[in-house]
Amino acid sequence: MILIIRKKATEEELQKMAEDFSGYIKVVVDIERGILAGGGKRHVDAEQLLLKEGSKQDNLWGGGLDLETKEVDYNSMINIRPILGNMSRDIMSQEIREKFDKNIKKFLM
Repeated sequence: MILIIRKKATEEELQKMAEDFSGYIKVVVDIERGILAGGGKRHVDAEQLLLKEGSKQDNLWGGGLDLETKEVDYNSMINIRPILGNMSRDIMSQEIREKFDKNIKKFLM
């Protein structure tokens, strides 16, 4: 289940977002608005929800969180952005990674 998170997620919300991957949450963060969409099987679905909520494409970055280990990853097809200099599925910019991490910690940890 994909949820848009604007404040610290409850335990129930975390479990709902982690249903598709048994304890792992796919996450798309709007690094400028400071909100995220978590859950679902594909980052693109969460990305589309945020775009409908007014986010701008260039501000949306994908990755995930393992709830058990608290490990954050930065891997998603939506991160391939040649026009922004990101040629990889991973978020290559340290600055963007830091903004991504800040939101993950704020809302999901």
